[in-house]
Amino acid sequence: MTGRMKRRCEWAGEGDTAYTAYHDDEWGVPSHDDRHLYEMLTLEGAQAGLSWSTILRKREGYRRAFAGFDPARVARFDRRKIERLLQDPGIVRNRLKVESTVNNAKCVLEVQEQHGSFDAYVWRFVDGAPLVGRWKTLAELPAETPGSKVMSKDLKSRGFRFVGPTVCYAFMQAVGLVNDHVTSCFRYRELAGRS
Repeated sequence: MTGRMKRRCEWAGEGDTAYTAYHDDEWGVPSHDDRHLYEMLTLEGAQAGLSWSTILRKREGYRRAFAGFDPARVARFDRRKIERLLQDPGIVRNRLKVESTVNNAKCVLEVQEQHGSFDAYVWRFVDGAPLVGRWKTLAELPAETPGSKVMSKDLKSRGFRFVGPTVCYAFMQAVGLVNDHVTSCFRYRELAGRS
């Protein structure tokens, strides 16, 4: 390792290795995997009212509880399975959030049937290529955008839950629909232009 520190987005949390790894390896990287997209939509919705570090710590618990985010399997979860999940300390035990994860799995399957994949559906909101921000500081990043409002409205019209404009924008950032690394971050240039 060189003596020179990598410059990261302010939120990357030098003291939290999981947070730093998430920033360096995943956040903003274009994803085209339906399971990963469903996972991130679920986790961003689960975060509502909580910190992202809480969700990151529970991520493996979510993967175990929700069948590796296989929407076909999760869509078959019944009331009894939901009640068991509400006792699972490995996830956020909020009934509305757990029920929305099962509901959203069914919606993902409908989207896959209509659009061929969940990937094809979500990437149409950015015309198939990541939007690249030019933010110098974390304070400049918006919580929502006109694009996230359009996505939110469309998802809601399809029956998805926990998909407000702020959740949708966080999802868009997480899966690389937008590159919102600040311009001084080493990941900004690495990801610019990837799709």
